[in-house]
Amino acid sequence: MTSAETAPPPPMRLRELVFGAAVSAAVRAAARLGVADALDDTPMTAEDLAAAVKTEPKPLRRLLRALSCYDVFAERPDGTFAHTGMSRLLREDDPNSLRAIALWCTEPWTWDAWPKLDEAVRTGDNVVEGLYGKEFFTYLNEDAPESADVFNRAMTRSSEQSAREVAALLDLSGAKSVADIGGGQGHVVACLLDKYPSMRGSLLDLPRVVENALPRLRQGGDLADRARIVPGDVRDAIPVQADVYIIKNILEWDDESTSRTLRNVVEAGGPGTRVVVIENLVDDTPSMRFSTAMDLLLLLNVGGAKHTTDSMVSRLTSAGLKVGDISPVNPYLHAFDCHVPA
Repeated sequence: MTSAETAPPPPMRLRELVFGAAVSAAVRAAARLGVADALDDTPMTAEDLAAAVKTEPKPLRRLLRALSCYDVFAERPDGTFAHTGMSRLLREDDPNSLRAIALWCTEPWTWDAWPKLDEAVRTGDNVVEGLYGKEFFTYLNEDAPESADVFNRAMTRSSEQSAREVAALLDLSGAKSVADIGGGQGHVVACLLDKYPSMRGSLLDLPRVVENALPRLRQGGDLADRARIVPGDVRDAIPVQADVYIIKNILEWDDESTSRTLRNVVEAGGPGTRVVVIENLVDDTPSMRFSTAMDLLLLLNVGGAKHTTDSMVSRLTSAGLKVGDISPVNPYLHAFDCHVPA
């Protein structure tokens, strides 16, 4: 850990930053090779690890040495390598695993898109359509199915981890129904139905998404009698009525799509409806390095953006919502508790 006194001088720090791609590539390589999964609680030599993951020992040692500079694995005085808090997050079986996220943020399309960031900054437009001739998610599903699968696994794991925290934060006492808008596989609504046994819940997302809704919510599942799965595009309409609407991590498109979705929720719910919007922020949060980087990635792939507190409040009020409490869900998510005025 460095402090202001021990941090490298500016010339060296800038050199480190411009080689940031090497760090991303190293994390991706370790994740794809399964190094973290092969290393358990007992430190191992590079030779033994190489045998376990079927690589050459010398290049693997170089990879691990580079990663250990960033506390991803630790090189011990005897030359063996051990886990750190960060390297354990690359294990597939870790309950807080970030392996899928690490792969998603370093997929092949990202290496095509990042060099065109100056173009995106000049124009304000995404560059993916110019690269591949298709809208981003169309490209993923039609031409890059492996990346699409990585995206789905990353979003699923992320939702699993944050849904419990969202449910713990929200007090929905007195509400009879909740709708998870653009809710993916339904992790948030499932956690809320667990918390409130008399509540009914709806999950709305694109048809290809809700086809893979949690088995618990589908016919035969333990929550099926209280759950409704609704295929649809939230930007077109919200064919669901509920006392409370949850909108988590989807208001990152272009401004028109974001505004249209919010207006659709207001229209569907009507006066008195509670709307909880949960998003990453790019101002004054512990996750700013992460969220500002994701903000730039959104500019590249869909022409979208993460929000500041003020920009989020502005969009919510413009859609007709009254913003109440703004609360941290965890270090990288904030909840905007709103209602539709009477």
